[in-house]
Amino acid sequence: MKIYTKTGDKGQTSLVGGTRVAKTELRIEAYGTVDELNSYIGLVRDQTVNENRKEVLKEIQDRLFTIGSILASEPEQTKRQIPDLNEGDITLLEKEMDEMDKKLEPMRFFILPGGHQSVSFGHLARTVCRRAERCVLRLAEDSEVNDLVVKYLNRLSDYLFVLCRMMAKELEIEEVAWKPRV
Repeated sequence: MKIYTKTGDKGQTSLVGGTRVAKTELRIEAYGTVDELNSYIGLVRDQTVNENRKEVLKEIQDRLFTIGSILASEPEQTKRQIPDLNEGDITLLEKEMDEMDKKLEPMRFFILPGGHQSVSFGHLARTVCRRAERCVLRLAEDSEVNDLVVKYLNRLSDYLFVLCRMMAKELEIEEVAWKPRV
């Protein structure tokens, strides 16, 4: 099977279900940003510090493919052909955060992203996740969007923040407090 079809050469693509739309439509931006996020999660998963979290991160990537499929589908198609997203997926993120939080010092200040390449990759993923969430929220203003998609992306950005803190701790990297100028 050839990867190129030449059907997008004039700036259009197909949704699941066959409807042709402009590649500049917000729906395409939303699932494209989720795809970008998925790539960053892969980068985070590949970090040695995350060796014991590979399966959870792979599960997150799988859910992001589900979310991308939901967003790339006409609303009536999502009820028939697309894998489901459920509350258990969100609960998994919350459970993982709770476990990491038990091992972390309470936050007393805003933290500057960085300190180690692995942590920086995590913060990039977190910020792309926030952008994906904003795109999906804008899409939801005019189109039907599964509420769990927004909820999952919101919780995932929280998970990624806690993961960054956990990686910093495991890598023995000091969290740098943001100290605003006065």
